Amino acid sequence: MSKNGWKEYIFDHMAELIKDGYCPTGSDDFKYIGLEHIEQQSLSLNSVGHSTEVESNKFRFRAGDILFGKLRPYFRKVYRPHFDGVCSTDIWVVRAKDGIDKGYLFYFMASHEFVDMASSGSSGTRMPRADWNHLKNIVWTIPPISEQRAIAKILSDLDAKIELNNQMNKTLAAMAQAIFKQWFVDFEFPNEKDKPYKSSGGKMVDSELGKIPKGWDIGHLEELIDITSGKRPEQTSDIQNTEFNVPLYGASSIMGFVKNTLYNEPIILIGRVGTHGIVQRIQLPSFPSDNTLVIKTKYYEYIYQILCTIDYSVLNVGSTQPLITQSGMKKNKTVLPSEKIIMKFENIVSQLYTKVNDNNYGNKCLSEIRDSLLPKLISGNIRICQERKGEQFMDSGQ
Repeated sequence: MSKNGWKEYIFDHMAELIKDGYCPTGSDDFKYIGLEHIEQQSLSLNSVGHSTEVESNKFRFRAGDILFGKLRPYFRKVYRPHFDGVCSTDIWVVRAKDGIDKGYLFYFMASHEFVDMASSGSSGTRMPRADWNHLKNIVWTIPPISEQRAIAKILSDLDAKIELNNQMNKTLAAMAQAIFKQWFVDFEFPNEKDKPYKSSGGKMVDSELGKIPKGWDIGHLEELIDITSGKRPEQTSDIQNTEFNVPLYGASSIMGFVKNTLYNEPIILIGRVGTHGIVQRIQLPSFPSDNTLVIKTKYYEYIYQILCTIDYSVLNVGSTQPLITQSGMKKNKTVLPSEKIIMKFENIVSQLYTKVNDNNYGNKCLSEIRDSLLPKLISGNIRICQERKGEQFMDSGQ
């Protein structure tokens, strides 16, 4: 035991690797987490799947278990779910052993020191996978259980604020979607007297897409958007650093990082090849890959909602691999509201998404604070002291 009360443990005495197999039946409906659902670096999810969507064998996990992406571990895909479910076999399911706080173990395994150690022992060149046997006998110096819990509390409080912002963003997005439906599906946009148009007797006329308000028209998306394809970058990096710091967007998410910016303005992305149906709002400098279609428009919020309602399977022209063309998107028929109503919608909904953007920036700052504190706390460079009941403060360690 060290003089500060910390003890040495081999990793195998800290953590247990759980291999509780699950064979899909087609009738069970559990929440499913694959590597694609865990964001790189952020310790959070971008979405959740369902076991009805998978075919091969998976692992079961329980709420509070640690999920560690073993494929390309340097992606730092680590998450601690608050629900039971099943996950990919490329994800380790890990539980804390006696004497180790499960919250502390989660942040310990999410530390860059642990991730680097997992990466250094990976096997395979193109698709390296972390090796439990490489990690299990490595010795780590660990604080007493009370200090473990205090460390986990500080870090989890930051993550709780991030999660609160994420939940708020979902609410704001749902509000924007509800306004879109009310105005452009139910046609209850505000009339000249600020009354709901259709239910206040607003005149409706026939069109090839059904009844629409008088004065509106039916047209094609090309009348509202500019569309082009992304490009193939010359060089990429799996990890963001000072040289490769511009996100490279694929059909569904960030797929790496590049040196140069392709777009420095708000754009909307949809998948061109492969994944279809995921609509990405991009506000910061970006480089869309050649797997994407890039859309620019002055009606950003309206077009975003339209793109979220399209059945992309109808536009697919690929035989062996799903493919959507620029011309197919341009000729997609849509309702063309009056300019006045669209701009009123833009003004209202853009305010909601301004708050979303503020929350995203706040989450970035909170993540940076968490990730700067994490290595100092688990190494003892910053110590957690409890001088009075219910009060904690941080002090420099030795």
